[in-house]
Order: sequence, then structure tokens, then C-alpha cells
Amino acid sequence: MPTLVTVAALVAIVSSLGAPLIPTIARTDKVSLSTAEWLLTAALMTGALATPAMGRLADGPHKRRVIEVALSVVLAGCVLSAVASSFWVIVIGRGLQGVGLGLLPVTMAIARSQFSPDKAGRAIATLSVTAAVGAGLGYPLTALIAQVFEFHAAFWFGAITVALALVLVVSVLPKRSPATSRRFDVVGMVALGIAVVGVSVVLSEGGDWGWTSARSLGIVGGCVVLVALWIRHELRTKDPLIDVRQVRNRSVLTADVSGFMIAVAMYMFLPIMIEFVQIPVAVGYGFSASVLVSGLVFVPLSIGSFAASRCLAIYDRHFATRSMIPFGSLVFAASTLFFALEHRALWEAFVAAGMAGIGIGFTFAAMPGFIVRAVPAAETGSATGFYQVLRSTGLSVGSALAAALLTAYTGAGQTFPTFEGFRATLFVASALCVITAVLSYVLPGRSAERQSPLTEEVVQMMEEEGEVGATGLSLAEEVPVSIVEEPRP
Repeated sequence: MPTLVTVAALVAIVSSLGAPLIPTIARTDKVSLSTAEWLLTAALMTGALATPAMGRLADGPHKRRVIEVALSVVLAGCVLSAVASSFWVIVIGRGLQGVGLGLLPVTMAIARSQFSPDKAGRAIATLSVTAAVGAGLGYPLTALIAQVFEFHAAFWFGAITVALALVLVVSVLPKRSPATSRRFDVVGMVALGIAVVGVSVVLSEGGDWGWTSARSLGIVGGCVVLVALWIRHELRTKDPLIDVRQVRNRSVLTADVSGFMIAVAMYMFLPIMIEFVQIPVAVGYGFSASVLVSGLVFVPLSIGSFAASRCLAIYDRHFATRSMIPFGSLVFAASTLFFALEHRALWEAFVAAGMAGIGIGFTFAAMPGFIVRAVPAAETGSATGFYQVLRSTGLSVGSALAAALLTAYTGAGQTFPTFEGFRATLFVASALCVITAVLSYVLPGRSAERQSPLTEEVVQMMEEEGEVGATGLSLAEEVPVSIVEEPRP
């Protein structure tokens, strides 16, 4: 169990090596703030692709090998970023580090296969708290290291932590787990990877290429065709990477659409706020905050999401689960709109982060609950798998879209965009949250009335999802069927 907790903490540390360092690396390497967003986009894009692949590979008996390979890749990425002398080498390193974002569901799979049901439940709860608390502490910790030394030291810290975790994994975890190997869908993985990378690149670079240029339109058109072929392939193959059939269920569709849109809004808000507080006052806006202070902004975010996750049962008794996603989306919209309009003092960033944490906690907790109470127990794994892919992809798209908007407001040769670029990005994030609130209430229709009531086990799962919501991670990759009741006819 200590080894699994160490790996979960590592996930939080790897996720904290991005946002607070963006302004510092942009100034050091003399790139624009929008270009520096690739430090986030690259890791999120890799994480979106690695998570379903690692989840599928972890279904078999070689769970430890999956963790060993993932940690080795993350270690290589941390070392590469630590020794890099150019910006794009750091980005490549961050892309390799993104593989670590798929580790949390694998640690859960090991806990379920090695422990008794009661102990496994406690272990998974511990892992979710570790990831949530680790993210809240990881941002200021890595920011402090970067401030006291310099940003390369933060990556060395990550490398040392990963190396220690790798030694523990090799020494402690069993080589094989009781499971049967399944065929891995290589074609589906490659097709999905190309589509996600293509969309992210166009969103990031479309402003420079021209949104109606032949290059932009060609890549977008190719991605659309590729996604259509990917869906056809997933429907026909015997062991698909993602089972997309469950999208026909309106409750599942609600969670999928809401998860994608809130994820996009989340990474159009959180990195933007962290970057804003570090921008020198001489630019005309910003607070000239240190890297450490910007990392501390994430603390109320984690506190807010944790507090929201503990209010789910009370909320459900008074207002029902159907309004949980709309409520969280509107709270999230209020936080982004608040910071877009009120940003004259640093404390307002902390308040906005806390509000965002509450909204994120409610929305990300409710979504998997919608799924597991709406589909038969045997189909929860495939339904939550597609939700996880869309949510992870949304984070990458949100980061790329934020970079595209900042690029549009950045002058030639300038590092920082005008203030209007930040405000436009926050307004778009607010609009996405409001649209999510409307869609998440309308889409379920009568299917919301046929869902089974919340059980204690489902509430616990939703609480764990809410806890890690602010980290951008998800625990819903693999839901034990024992906690799911069959939906009402």
C-alpha cells in the first residue's frame, strides 16, 4: 500500500510541473506566453492518449510492468527537461512526463486485484485523497524549488521522486496479477492518437497559420474523417480500445458531453489565472507574484473540490442528482466571470480558485455517478472508459484553445498578450460552463427519473472523483461492478 500511495503522490507531482513554471520559462527562453502553453498541452495530450492504453494493458496480468514502463518514460522526460537548453526540448520532456497521468487508474487496478474487497475500498479512498492532497501541496512545493534555485531544479526534483518510486515498484509490487490478457487495439490507439494530436496542433497554431488556411482546414478535415473511421473500427472490433456503444444512453451522453466541456473550460481558466498573477505589473496588469505564490493559488482550489465532494449526499437529499452538474457548472462559471471582472488584488485570485474548486468538485463527482447508475453493472467499465477519454482530451483541447486565444492578442515579438486576451479566454470559459449547465439538465430527459438511488458505495465513488477533480485526473476508468445496482426498468 505505501508503494501505491507513493505512485499516486508522484502523479500529483508530475501534474504540478507545468502551470506555475510557464511564465518563468517563457521569459527565460524568450518565447511568448501562448507558445509556453505547450508545456501544459504536450503533457495533457500525452496523458489523454496514455490513460486508455494503460488502463487496457492493466486489465491483464502485467500491471507492474505497465507501471514500470510508465515510470521509466516519466523519468526520462523529467531528466530531459532538467538538462534541456532549449524550449522545445523541455516541451518534449513534458510530453513524456504526461504518460504519468495514466498511472492512477493502474494503481487502483492493482489494489482491487491484490486486496480483499473491504481493504481495496479503503485503499482506493486513500489513493484518491493522496492525489488530491498531493496536487494541493505539489504546486507550491515545486514552485518553491523553482524559486529558490531555478526551474530546472523542479524537474530534477521530479526525476529523483520518480526514481525512488520506480525502485519501490520493482522491489515491492508482484510481477503478475490474477487476470487474463486481452488483445490490445493498436489500430484504435494509433487512430485516436493522430486525431487528438491533430486537433491540438491546429488549435495551438491555427492563429499563426490562419484558421481558414489550407493547412488548418486540411488537418481538421482529416481529423474528422479519422474520428469517423475510428468509431466504425471500435464498433466492429472484438476488443475495442473504447466501447462507444454506451453513448446511446442519454445519461451516459450527459456525462460525456459535460465532462468534455468542463474539462475544456477548466484548462482555459486555471493556467490562465496562474499566468496572470505572475505577470509583472509594469506590463499594465498582473500582480508580479512569485512562482511560489502562484503555486499557492492552487491550494484553495484543492480545498474547494474536497469540500464539495463531502457535500454530495446532503445535496442529493435536498435537490436530487440531476441538478448537481448544472449547479457545479454555474458555480464554475461564476468563478471565471468573477476573475474576468475583478482582478485588482491578489486575494481575488485565491477566492476565484476556491469557487472554481467547489464547481469542479460537484461536476466531476456527479458525472461518473450518472453513468454507473444508468447502465447495467457489466457495462460500467466500457461506459466510464469513453467518459475518461473525452475528459482527458478536453483538458488538452482547453489548454490548446487558451493558447490560441492568447496568441491572437499577442503582438509580434512580445512575450505577454494584452489584457483583452486573458479576459476573452475567461469569458469563453464562462460561456462553456453555462452551456454545460443547460445541456446537462436537458440531455438526460426522463432517463434521470429512472436512475437507481444513490447507495453508500456509489456516494463514496463520487466523493473520490470530486476529490481528484481539481487535479485533472479521474478514478472512473475502472468501476467495480459490485458497487453498482441495476438501473430501474
